[in-house]
Amino acid sequence: MKNNDQKGGVVLIAAVIVLAIAFVAAATFGYWAYQQQQDYKNRSDKKVAAAVVKAQQVQVARDSGVFAEKEKLPNKAFKGPATFGSVTFNYPKTWSAYVDQTNPTDPLKSLFYPDTVPSPTALNGVIPQYALRVDLIGLSYAQVLKQFDSFIKKGTATASPYVPPLMTQIPNVQTGTRLDGAIGQNSALLIQGSMIIIKVRDKTLKIYTESPSFLSDFNNTILATLTFVP
Repeated sequence: MKNNDQKGGVVLIAAVIVLAIAFVAAATFGYWAYQQQQDYKNRSDKKVAAAVVKAQQVQVARDSGVFAEKEKLPNKAFKGPATFGSVTFNYPKTWSAYVDQTNPTDPLKSLFYPDTVPSPTALNGVIPQYALRVDLIGLSYAQVLKQFDSFIKKGTATASPYVPPLMTQIPNVQTGTRLDGAIGQNSALLIQGSMIIIKVRDKTLKIYTESPSFLSDFNNTILATLTFVP
């Protein structure tokens, strides 16, 4: 009897030990699983929070862009001297203009820029890149276009035939040229933009933007409303 009791006690103790080990293992696994779940939740929360912040930033940027575009309306109208073809177009009302009509050979020199027009003189060695420049000059169309031969040959600018949309059905309008890419040079730096060169009576019209930042206004507002008397 005594041996049986001892054997039973040993078995009981072994069972208790096994149960204890199993309990500890289960508790350890449960804690590990809980920690994994918390870690996953924390990472998920951070991702969600980051996504929310990014979405808010995108919305603010979008709202700011929409507001900036609305601020440009209604557009202002520009009209050059009737003697030299009445060059006319619209431009954003948030832009200012500097217009010089004092030179009979080059009867129209004008600069446009948001808010205040900066001086064409270099400031700290930097010449401003204007939102729009409009020049009516006393050189022939062929002479003006030839000035951009090097850019076209090097492939830094592309040239394509161009007639303003509102002038396509007007008699006597000669097809001009649109340049995209390098349209000038400031020291060693190329000026990137878009330019229209077209004959207006005995003069040549150059109308151009010196920065891709203003390309949408150039295409959708200025060129879309450009007219003149051939």
